[in-house]
Amino acid sequence: MIEQIYNYFTPEILYFWTNLGVIPFWLILIFFPQSYLSRFLVTSVLPFIILGGVYLFILYKSYLVGYDFNGNFSLYLGLSELSRLFEDDFYILMFWTHFVAINLFAGGWIVKDSQKFSINKILLAIPLIATYLIGPIGLVLYWIIRIFYAKRINLYE
Repeated sequence: MIEQIYNYFTPEILYFWTNLGVIPFWLILIFFPQSYLSRFLVTSVLPFIILGGVYLFILYKSYLVGYDFNGNFSLYLGLSELSRLFEDDFYILMFWTHFVAINLFAGGWIVKDSQKFSINKILLAIPLIATYLIGPIGLVLYWIIRIFYAKRINLYE
C-alpha cells in the first residue's frame, strides 16, 4: 500500500497537488482575511510545514533517481545554466514549491500588516490576488495602498 502511494506521487502529480493545495489558503486570505480561520490556518506556520514536507519529499525522490544537487549552484553562472536546470522535472518542482511557499508567506504578511492599519478587505483583495499570481507586483500594490492608510511612506518597516 505504501509503495502504491509512493509510486502515485510522480513529479506531475506533485505539481498538481501543490497547486491545488494552496488554493484554499489563498481563498481564506482573500475572502476571510481577518477571521480566526485565517489566523489559525494561513498566517500560522501550518501551510509551511505542509509545503516543507512536500519539498522534503521532492528532495528525497530526486535523491533516489540520482539528481545532481551540486549542479543547482550553476544557476548563478548565467541564463544558459539556469535554462539547463529547468530541463529537469525535479528542479522545476523544487523551484515551484519554493515559489508557491514564498508567495503564500507574502500574502500572509500582507494580511497581518493590513490589520495594523485597518485596510478595507475588499481593497486588500487586489494585492492578494496579484501576489498569488505575480508575487512582487502584489507586494508593490499593497505598499501603495498601505501608504494611503498609514499616511506616511516607510521603506524599512
